[in-house]
Amino acid sequence: MSIFPKISLRLEVERYLKEGFMNKEQFNGLSVPILQHPDLQDVLLIPIIGPRRNIKKQQCEAVVGAQCGNAVLRGAHVYVPGIVSASKFMKAGDVISVYSDIKGKCKKGAKEFDGTKVFLGNGISELSRKEIFNGLPELKGIGIRMTEPIYLSPSFDNVLPNYLFLQNLPSAVVTHVLDPQPGEKILDLCAAPGGKTTHIAALMHDQGEVIALDKISNKVEKIKQNALLLGLNSIKAFCFDGTKALKLDMVKDAEGKPPFLRESFDRILLDAPCSGMGQRPNMACSWTLKEVTSYQPLQRKLFTVGVELLKPGGVLVYSTCTITLAENEEQVAWALATFPCLQLQPQEPQIGGEGMMGAGLSSEQLKQLQRFDPSVVPVRDTDIASLGDARIEDMIWLANKDCIGFFIAKFIKRKST
Repeated sequence: MSIFPKISLRLEVERYLKEGFMNKEQFNGLSVPILQHPDLQDVLLIPIIGPRRNIKKQQCEAVVGAQCGNAVLRGAHVYVPGIVSASKFMKAGDVISVYSDIKGKCKKGAKEFDGTKVFLGNGISELSRKEIFNGLPELKGIGIRMTEPIYLSPSFDNVLPNYLFLQNLPSAVVTHVLDPQPGEKILDLCAAPGGKTTHIAALMHDQGEVIALDKISNKVEKIKQNALLLGLNSIKAFCFDGTKALKLDMVKDAEGKPPFLRESFDRILLDAPCSGMGQRPNMACSWTLKEVTSYQPLQRKLFTVGVELLKPGGVLVYSTCTITLAENEEQVAWALATFPCLQLQPQEPQIGGEGMMGAGLSSEQLKQLQRFDPSVVPVRDTDIASLGDARIEDMIWLANKDCIGFFIAKFIKRKST
């Protein structure tokens, strides 16, 4: 897990965690090391402990949906909307074993479920079964407070919210690859929920202009909230379809709002909509072949708009959180063949591995790509003892490798001669 602070806050984060912001019931006062990434000075790394195999399962059970289950594995408590089933006599204060319905077969409000489910750990119910399933839509708070999750991850609720933002490591790397500079005009073409947008503004020291687009209004509001929380004034977020962000007539922009004229931006980040097959944890596979193959055309539409909006000499960074060749290396090969003005660039920092063969790219071109592939890391448990004995170098290596699946390509748009 990575965090990017606006300033160096490692010691301050350690103090907050030690003084009780970390869930004491889960960690029993244990100190979790906080590491500063050697290549990314604004990134802190927090190891996760697990899976723990000695947790005693309870008779009283609750079943949650797969997405809620993924969140619990990442350190979240169970919120009421995610609860699908609960034992018949469950009361507030009961110790509950929590399971994830990975196939989506459990019926809402069921009193028991014998289908395929994955154990997530134990928690204490904040509400009774009757209260959870009484049909009141306003019930959105914590339903089960996790006290013995199989993966231990410290809670960052209300921990320096004006300075920290939780991200996966590759999501922080891609913003450094973009390398935004103070005073530039930068476009985040598919920006929600705003982690990369706010990171761009922070790296620019909030000097310049960061335009964030997303076509879903509540996600745009989330970007604005994150910018406000972090005190970033250079961000302007708009609810707008990125495929239509290019202004086709030459009339001047309307007060900096989309669509935009050609060659308007110094740098563009296209963190494209994708099949998301690199996301972790992910216990439920719900993709269809039709859905997976639908992303490549959409990514190309967005990429084409990005090239048009980029100034000559400008940088375009393309990224996805998926592992398919079609959405990654094949898109790079297509872009180089379609846009002669583009040139593939080396990346700094280079933390992931090189690109995958199979799309017709040369070995030199593959070395200029970054592919984060967690499958290269042997599956192993991390317990308290092993964490205490581990060398910092080994923990950094593990953080660089054992992350989500992710892909990054960096292009420069040649100046016309």
